Amino acid sequence: MSDAGHFADRLAAAVERKGAPLCVGLDPDHALMPERLGVAEFCRGIVDAVADVAVAVKPQSAFFEAQGAEGWAALAEVCDHARTAGLLVLVDAKRGDVPSTARAYAAALAPLADAVTVNPYLGHDSLEPFFACDGLGVFVVVKTSNPSSVDVQDVQLADGRPLWQHVADLVDRWGADDVGASGLSSVGAVVGATFPQEVAEARQLLPRSVLLLPGVGAQGARAEDLAEAFSVGPAGALVSASRSVLYADRGAGWQEAAAAAARRLADELRSVAVAG
Repeated sequence: MSDAGHFADRLAAAVERKGAPLCVGLDPDHALMPERLGVAEFCRGIVDAVADVAVAVKPQSAFFEAQGAEGWAALAEVCDHARTAGLLVLVDAKRGDVPSTARAYAAALAPLADAVTVNPYLGHDSLEPFFACDGLGVFVVVKTSNPSSVDVQDVQLADGRPLWQHVADLVDRWGADDVGASGLSSVGAVVGATFPQEVAEARQLLPRSVLLLPGVGAQGARAEDLAEAFSVGPAGALVSASRSVLYADRGAGWQEAAAAAARRLADELRSVAVAG
């Protein structure tokens, strides 16, 4: 874990430098990767391709963990490479368990990451070990990008609100005491970009939180629909794209194609973030 200070302030500084709140997801799938490349080699190549325009990368831990001990070593190698390249590292692990187990998860993940994703279903004490890690950003799952998220997250409460809005209120409360000089909290929220109306609603409910917005690209979400997420400033949201960048070309030109895809999305996000 970086010791360079408050996560949201570091993110805001990175967005100011590069102009676009772009995060590139690292989902190394052997079925889609160019032939004869290992996981670490492929992900290092993607990092090098996008480092000039992205502010962060988001390794999805499952794709690394599926490779066993070698995969975990590759995850650590890729995270270190990304930091050396000047990128923030957000490990997408969505952990959330009883406090004793959560402490172990936090101890395993925090040394690798500038930020992590967590699942709030077990409540505050399951997340407190992550909140207690100095300098670590924590993105709490609020409203996910998959279509079936409505099965649970949109269940109506007695007061008429969907469940995800109750979770958003909790996230706002949990992050209230960890706001940096940027005016943003180190406790953020995962909100699927595939639900632009919910993104706008989440922005109103979470005025201090950075919104991590996955789903642009392969899942069909569009950057142009996300302007309201940036009403608190260009660093108020972090837009994540994975497959549309990683696998823009699966042949010999894979690295150049990834760089070009990242540049196009960064250009779109610059105008959206300013308009927000």
